[in-house]
Amino acid sequence: MAGESSFDVVSKFDRQELENAVNMTAKEIRNRYDFRGTDAAIKVAGDVIDMEASGEERVKAVLDVLQTMLVRRKIDLKALKPDEPRISGKIWKLTATMQQGISGDDARKIAKLIRDSGPKGVRTQIQGDELRVFSKKRDDLQTCQQLIKGADYDFPVQFANYR
Repeated sequence: MAGESSFDVVSKFDRQELENAVNMTAKEIRNRYDFRGTDAAIKVAGDVIDMEASGEERVKAVLDVLQTMLVRRKIDLKALKPDEPRISGKIWKLTATMQQGISGDDARKIAKLIRDSGPKGVRTQIQGDELRVFSKKRDDLQTCQQLIKGADYDFPVQFANYR
């Protein structure tokens, strides 16, 4: 396939930036006056973020602070999937997971969008949790990127390996 250009559609975030955002959130809730006496805490383990506080509104406020820090660290909020707050004894807990990778169904949605609305001669191939887009013309690939950016998905989308 000499002369063909391609790029990958991925959904990833930087783990170090996630750790930094959680650490900044922990520091913020330790120092803020409105969190005094609420036993507010946050910790991360892999892709799971656990938050807890003494009240439902306080645990939602911890989530709000975390979302602010994620935006500051340039992590797309679509990657964050929070559950509903739940009570455990006297403490309210909230668990959020970070979504990484594009599922097969989501990759098929993007491929269908490119096939239906994109330029002719553009091919797609699902590779695990990524989608590779091929074309002989780089302008067609850039058109596809604009098309994907314009579509509103419930997961973050980035482009990698443009060659």
